[in-house]
Amino acid sequence: MNKKNVSYDILGNIALIKFPFDMKLSEKKKFSEKFLKKNRSVRTILEKVSKFQGRLRKQETKYVLGEKTKEVIYKENGCVFRFNIDSSYFSPRLSNERKEISKKIRKNEDVLVMFSGVNPYGIVIAKNSLAKKVYSLEINREANKYAKLNAQLNNLNDKIETIQGDVKKFVLKARKRFPKKFDVIVMPRPQLTETFLKEAFLLSKKNTRIYYYDFCGEDEIPKVKEKIFQAGKESGRKIKILETKKAGEIAPYRLRVRVDFKVV
Repeated sequence: MNKKNVSYDILGNIALIKFPFDMKLSEKKKFSEKFLKKNRSVRTILEKVSKFQGRLRKQETKYVLGEKTKEVIYKENGCVFRFNIDSSYFSPRLSNERKEISKKIRKNEDVLVMFSGVNPYGIVIAKNSLAKKVYSLEINREANKYAKLNAQLNNLNDKIETIQGDVKKFVLKARKRFPKKFDVIVMPRPQLTETFLKEAFLLSKKNTRIYYYDFCGEDEIPKVKEKIFQAGKESGRKIKILETKKAGEIAPYRLRVRVDFKVV
């Protein structure tokens, strides 16, 4: 068994392991037994079978060893999260990103988090900033159910409103129930062909700050910024880029990029 070919993420009580495709089940269990002894906080070993896929960002895992559960209890940035590892997208590698964004939120600001999942961004922001209200928007019903639970677990029901629905429909209909324009919009979007920048501009006002994530090669970063300028132009909005940050690798030679900009 070549341990160098084994990669993993630890999410609280669960270790999600990617084994080599040709590894026998007996070898996986042997590796897992040693892993559990070495990592006492981990109670369950799951094998990663597929990547997150589709609009609902679901993945497939298989139980290998330990307690038979797929529900995670995870802590970060003074917050606690519960979610199903198969039905709800969550990346522990974005913990520092969430903390960094929370530090950028000012007192009494209304914040919208698009594609919020189980709401790690929204909860870290609400817990660690003086935001007036944080609205989380997610199409996945299962993830939105956990987003509501996580608001309760962190005693944030008064600062967070969870919304189950599609971004486009929210812009057209549901936003009548909420602030028509937000001070801050966070867009930790998955790898979608659409940018949803048009919708973000419709929900923004002068001086709205938008934190936009995209995926590209390092030499394509200027194209991402040009895409934002073009979307602003098509929406009749001028923008000013505040910062561009490489927010981690998602694959060899492929980056997660965050572009911070404001409407002027």
